[in-house]
Amino acid sequence: MKKVAVVILNWNGKKFLEEFLPSVIKYSSNDAEVIIADNASTDDSVAFLQNQYPELRIVRNDNNYGFAEGYNCALRQVQADYYVLLNSDIEVAANWIPPVIELMESSPEIAICQPKLLSFYHRDTFEYAGAAGGFIDRYGYPFCKGRLFASLEKDEGQYDSVCEIFWASGAAMFVKSDIYWKFGGLDGDFFAHMEEIDFCWRVKNGGYKVMFCPDSKVYHVGGGTLPKSSARKTYLNFRNNFTLLYKNLPRRKLFPVFATRLFLDGFAAIKFLTEGASKDFLAVTKAHFYFYTHFKNIAKKRKQFQQKEASQLYTGCIVFDHYLRGVKKFSQLRKEKFNP
Repeated sequence: MKKVAVVILNWNGKKFLEEFLPSVIKYSSNDAEVIIADNASTDDSVAFLQNQYPELRIVRNDNNYGFAEGYNCALRQVQADYYVLLNSDIEVAANWIPPVIELMESSPEIAICQPKLLSFYHRDTFEYAGAAGGFIDRYGYPFCKGRLFASLEKDEGQYDSVCEIFWASGAAMFVKSDIYWKFGGLDGDFFAHMEEIDFCWRVKNGGYKVMFCPDSKVYHVGGGTLPKSSARKTYLNFRNNFTLLYKNLPRRKLFPVFATRLFLDGFAAIKFLTEGASKDFLAVTKAHFYFYTHFKNIAKKRKQFQQKEASQLYTGCIVFDHYLRGVKKFSQLRKEKFNP
């Protein structure tokens, strides 16, 4: 029997642990070991865990390394065949682990998988962070089955089929441990946001598949660490998106993609400024400055792994489709525009 470890990364999240840890323990204990990885919390999270759940293993990082390096530090101390990276603000449902492991065991090509992510507050609606599986378009803009930008669909069973996706949400990501380390784990320089897209892309470029398993459901609060209106989140998203594009795109696509993104990012920055969001305007500028000043290190990372035409990349422009063509649902996108 394969060993599974559900690892919850915590940073000052006692309120989430109080609310959601009971469901994780109830519906996971028969199938996996539940481990808390603490990112040097300054609240009383650890004391709470030690008092209320003395049987749980706690891996304590000596600093707040963010989501990416926080998990790398913790997972180095975890022995398992499968890691499950699970956010602390997620309620899991009965039988959420076995269907995913069964799917992943069915093929050595399957390296990563995610369950269906639904909203904790609107339980018949897909959740922003992963919905029914993630994708990106030719310019690096992420979207999901069930979520295009801020347009969220209700779950009516329209995506209830096992399928290959481009990226799995870091909010609830199943990954084979040997694959995790073969491809270097999450990029610690990302700190948080889009590190799972970068990781999944590296794995796909290496010849493996990322899958969606609809028979497993979890319910996600979302935005527990940084609110959607945070300029810090804007900075991390733009910075990390630019970085993951350079690390993973085939060489022939670098110039046309980056030339287009410079224009689109400039437009986004001006839009922020005209809307009075000066901090977000500065965040976009700062994100680009980071990329240029750290280019040597990013280029070095690019050389460590291969780049190729990755399957399930959307060859259209989701910005154009959504904002100009009025596409609101994933099912309205043309299937032939997804790389086979």
